Amino acid sequence: MTLDCTYMENTIIGTCNQLAYNYPRKKNQDKGEVEAKKKAKGNEIVREIPQVSSSLFFQYNTALTPPYSVLVDTNFLSHTVQSKLELLTTMMDCLYSKCSPIITDCVMAELEKLGPKYRIALRIARDERWERLKCQHKGVYADDCLVDRVMKHKIYIVATNDRDLKRRIRKIPGVPIMSVARGKYLIERLPDAPEK
Repeated sequence: MTLDCTYMENTIIGTCNQLAYNYPRKKNQDKGEVEAKKKAKGNEIVREIPQVSSSLFFQYNTALTPPYSVLVDTNFLSHTVQSKLELLTTMMDCLYSKCSPIITDCVMAELEKLGPKYRIALRIARDERWERLKCQHKGVYADDCLVDRVMKHKIYIVATNDRDLKRRIRKIPGVPIMSVARGKYLIERLPDAPEK
């Protein structure tokens, strides 16, 4: 009986030692697999397809029709003054159509902050012929305001010479960009625009 007890004790202790030896290694292996899965999940790119506007059903934006609504940026106004161009007539020459320049509160605030160097651009922006849009958001960063407004309503042409703003707007499908170059206004991504 004593032999059997010691034999049983040895086998039990042996299996316990074996379990104790194998268990931490298995636990570490599981931990490594879990960490590998977490890294794989972290590396995965979350892909979301933004809802496309119904006006972009055809190849171009069908919501853009004359008279065009042109959102004007601070940069565009200052380049217009430097090139000694008249805002409305040059826009109409570029688009071959009626258009209404629209100036947001953010653009006005930005022009006012720039000081006396931009007083002529500010005087042009304060002209009562242009439409004014009220901004409901806080802050006066005009680029974010224009991009946000264009994302919501794709009925605008954006007039800017700002390289970063152009890059941001090019990512939005169906929004044409107007800029000042070589003493005239140029339009890009407007399907009916004539080639010059």
